[in-house]
Amino acid sequence: MNSKQIFLMGAVITVLVALGAAAGYWFAINRLAGHDNPVAMAHPTPATDTADRSVLYWYDPMKPDQHFDKPGKSPFMDMDLLPMYGESSAADNGVRIDPRLLQNTGMRLATVEKGRLARRLEAVGALTFNERLVSVVQARTAGLVERVYALAPNDVIPAGVPLADLRVPDWYGAQAEYLALRQAGEAVLAAAARVRLLQLGMSDALVAQVEKTGVPKAVVTVTAPQGGVLLELGVREGMTVMPGQTLARINGIGSVWLDTEVPEAQAAGLAVGLPVSATFTTWPGRVFTGRISALLPALERDTRTLRVRTEWPNPDGTLRPGLYARVSLLKAEGPDRLLIPSEAVIATGKRNVVIVAGEAGHFRPAEVTIGREGDGKSEVLAGLQQGEQIVVSGQFLIDSEASLKGVLARMKKTGDQK
Repeated sequence: MNSKQIFLMGAVITVLVALGAAAGYWFAINRLAGHDNPVAMAHPTPATDTADRSVLYWYDPMKPDQHFDKPGKSPFMDMDLLPMYGESSAADNGVRIDPRLLQNTGMRLATVEKGRLARRLEAVGALTFNERLVSVVQARTAGLVERVYALAPNDVIPAGVPLADLRVPDWYGAQAEYLALRQAGEAVLAAAARVRLLQLGMSDALVAQVEKTGVPKAVVTVTAPQGGVLLELGVREGMTVMPGQTLARINGIGSVWLDTEVPEAQAAGLAVGLPVSATFTTWPGRVFTGRISALLPALERDTRTLRVRTEWPNPDGTLRPGLYARVSLLKAEGPDRLLIPSEAVIATGKRNVVIVAGEAGHFRPAEVTIGREGDGKSEVLAGLQQGEQIVVSGQFLIDSEASLKGVLARMKKTGDQK
């Protein structure tokens, strides 16, 4: 191959490369300008009607994020800037997205609801005994302690476990008299004697046991009326007990209280029934949930805190009084307002915008006024109505140069003129 042929072949290759670059550049311009874009205006205007539309700004299709106020040459490429046209009704029409594209991207929607904003309050609490489950065992008559069983305070005992054996002389004589009247067939006197046994403090079960055996009991065994923690055992072998003297005190552990100290300044909004969650270092990763059962009326003077009480079921005895917990309280504040997920709000700098979903894949931006935020939700003071559907995730689909950016820009332009 001679030098002339080599030169001609090189020239042909150069022309082909230039044509390919021009075709690629033309394709990029058309794609960025909005052609073959799955996100399109709901009512696009034909190119022949551009004279009737206002120009929002000029841009370089190779760098569409840079906007210019007037036409001219692009500072980036040797080409003219292209206009971005707008319509007076574009803000109302919004954009439309192919439903198949929505299904593939998993766009999430949420409903505008009305309610009270809940704020999360973190505090520290401690488990205590449920004092509604306290049982006190007392002596019903004078007697002598014959035996005390091997128990001590803070023992966990079941219901019916024996506590102490008491010798009760008054009961023994009354039992003997009752049995003698029954054997003599004195029904009226026997009935009166039985009533006397009950008045002396004997239980129906103990009287029935005497009737069954036919032998008076000189020593009576005192048992625990319920299971739980033996908080107090006030008897010792050989001591004398008097009527009304406390023999033992038992606290059930079928449920426990979680008392949380909330600062006075943060107590507003707390109410009975609001949800509570707690975590313990003893069980990392496990979350216990419940609801506020009581707000104690008295304020702690030393710490200036309000005590919030939650009752927790404890059937297996896992929760032990004395354990500390990290408590999370949800409290409702202020009047009922429209609430939306905070992640649905697009902050553009001067205003907040929410994408409202319509029918058949139509979407439109709505400028909203945002109030307080808490627990992942935001108050909407203006701009939305209850029951409307808004976009929570997937706004990037709508926020494209060919669709939403033009709508938002028109909104911005209108707002700046005001």
